[in-house]
Amino acid sequence: MTTLQTPPETEHSGKAETEAMAEALAPAWGWKQPYGGRASHVEPAPEFQATTMQVCGLYPFTAGSGTPTVGTPVGRHQLWGEVVCLDPLAWLRAGLVTNPGMFVLGQPGTGKSTLVKRLVTGAVATGTTPIILGDTKPDYTMLVEYLGGQVIRVGRGVDRINPLDAGPMATVLRGLSGADAAALRWEVRSRRLSLLLALATLVREARISNAEEVVLGRAIDLLDQGLRDDPTVIDVLKILEEGPAELRSAARTDSVDAYRRQTRDLIFTLDLLVSGSLAGVFDAPTTHALDLGAPAISVDISRVRAAGDKLLTAAMLCTWAYAFGTVDASAALAELGAGPRRSHLGVMDELWRALRGAPGLVEHADALTRLNRAKGMASIMITHSLADLDALATEEDRAKAKGFADRSAITVLAGLPPRELARVHEITPLTGPEQHLVTSWSAPDSWQPGARHPGRGKYLIKTGERLGIPVELSLVGPEFALYDTDQAVRGTS
Repeated sequence: MTTLQTPPETEHSGKAETEAMAEALAPAWGWKQPYGGRASHVEPAPEFQATTMQVCGLYPFTAGSGTPTVGTPVGRHQLWGEVVCLDPLAWLRAGLVTNPGMFVLGQPGTGKSTLVKRLVTGAVATGTTPIILGDTKPDYTMLVEYLGGQVIRVGRGVDRINPLDAGPMATVLRGLSGADAAALRWEVRSRRLSLLLALATLVREARISNAEEVVLGRAIDLLDQGLRDDPTVIDVLKILEEGPAELRSAARTDSVDAYRRQTRDLIFTLDLLVSGSLAGVFDAPTTHALDLGAPAISVDISRVRAAGDKLLTAAMLCTWAYAFGTVDASAALAELGAGPRRSHLGVMDELWRALRGAPGLVEHADALTRLNRAKGMASIMITHSLADLDALATEEDRAKAKGFADRSAITVLAGLPPRELARVHEITPLTGPEQHLVTSWSAPDSWQPGARHPGRGKYLIKTGERLGIPVELSLVGPEFALYDTDQAVRGTS
């Protein structure tokens, strides 16, 4: 900008000199001539967006943020406006991360589920099968139905899940022999025993003893040898009550009475699984098997919420175990050439609900998810706060639960308060500006009714020591209805 002035005439009077200078100063919009003076308003320069391949030779002044372009588009970079893409499996294949684990943290209402739903939609579009491992509200049922996927509704009077169901692994076993068959048979046994122990721990609200675990494992072995179909919890309870010689030997007892005393607590615990608060859900064969050929799968467990946290936790644990077992079977079939090679995206929402049920449940969840990379499966764990994990019963459980976040290569932060970010910083390093940005999304700055939450749809994507990617998601088309989690609230107003 230039300001042109004509030299004022020399005046002896100060007043006359000031008036002459004022007359010589160019008006705000300048004189109507080239280089005619100042301007109080400057129009912004025109902005154009295109790929660097198109504009690098045409116009040299291009700028980019270097954001990933592989995966599902999840929004635009908040500073540069570039499209940001995210997909744990796609990032792993591109070498951007070392494992396909993703951990999402954010206050309620900031859009955690919205981001995950966008990733679910993108996964379907790219041939990955999303599996919602226990939809508690439900948030994902409408989307999965819209995508043409399978919805299984677990609860009394609807669908059931058998905790001892081998699923497609039984099909794989029929095609194997020798060492391979023996190894897979032990894997099936291990999964059955692990889940049964987790459910028993949940019901008892204490760990199962070593002696009880030995007896329970031997009971499963006897049922596997004697039954043609998958055993159920009722079958396990019956054989424990009968107390055959093999079980008395496993219990290290010499008489029937000693065996009864040794297994009394275990029998009552299993009885609670089929006649107590969990009755009608896990005491019969599985109603509908997971269809891995479906575009997406959702296990809706919202109907069991009214029965309390114990039943909800049990439903989540069974869903996780059954789904991961099905994925393992799919991978085994692909190795044998008996099925297509598939990739999966497991969504574990409301993570804290399943982990706080009883001591030791964290170990069960950790064992299920630790080897996801080898299975071609990505996992997304969602919770409100790391403080949710502090409510776990033991220090050992709390340490393992924090390992979920530590082991995830991708951390996504929605709006969080400063005290929470201080804890996140211990796991995922955050710069000062990054912490300030995420904090600014945590609370509305206005009391005006209907004001948009400042953190709605805004996320910081962190991977290791790299600077975070601030992204803002914008909904398009049917997403406004499919991703809406507040319909019930608006419907009553």
